[in-house]
Amino acid sequence: MSQIIEALFLGLIEGLTEFLPVSSTGHLLLVGHFLGFESTGKTFEVLIQLGAILAILSVYFNKLWSIAKALPHDPMARHFVIGVLVAFLPAALIGAVLHGFIKEVLFDPWIVCITLIVGGFVLLAIDRMPLEATKTDATRFPLSMYLKIGLIQCVAMIPGVSRSGATIVGAMLMGASKRAAAEFSFFLAMPTMAGAFTYDLLKNYKILSANDAAIIVAGFISAFVAALVVVKMLLDYVSRHGFTPFAYWRILAGAAGLAGLIVYG
Repeated sequence: MSQIIEALFLGLIEGLTEFLPVSSTGHLLLVGHFLGFESTGKTFEVLIQLGAILAILSVYFNKLWSIAKALPHDPMARHFVIGVLVAFLPAALIGAVLHGFIKEVLFDPWIVCITLIVGGFVLLAIDRMPLEATKTDATRFPLSMYLKIGLIQCVAMIPGVSRSGATIVGAMLMGASKRAAAEFSFFLAMPTMAGAFTYDLLKNYKILSANDAAIIVAGFISAFVAALVVVKMLLDYVSRHGFTPFAYWRILAGAAGLAGLIVYG
């Protein structure tokens, strides 16, 4: 029962942080470390992302369905779908090649703390830059821009960097508005996280027990509910307030994590 409660709590953290530029995996690894939570094959942190994926699908279902219906006759719909696939491919290829290295080496709380802090200062710098927003529609970015965003997303394979943070910052540096950058980050999350979920499940399903499955399901449900709230609120918040609050949170969380590691190990 205690593991189920921990899984619900960690799922809540996953859902609240997945689409914020604060690194959900980083938060999960740090909190899990101090709770003493260990998942079989370190699969929990990846598999509960399915809850966050379904939250996006539920919020954007009508828009996605409209795009799907328009594919046969609308060049812009095809352009957007191709763009998402182009942006997804770098992470799919690099993630498959470096899967073992990422889990065995980079899933380290010290690395997470450092990247959280560094990423916080990056967000502060971006928020203060006089960037000109020339692209306000996430479905109409040039294909070359989609590819560049996909390449930048690969940096987030280092826990603590933040997948959403990397893609949003990358898009903004290329002229996207804050809202368009955040929205495309949502769209790109779907194939990226679904791919990570599928790959991790195929690699580890043989070592998972019924108890592991129960823990993952609990985390999945909690992540879905929390992500549903965040997805609905984030775009308007970012458009009005920018990323400074998230930057300070990253720095605070990273510093607190370092202090905890020094004191408690």
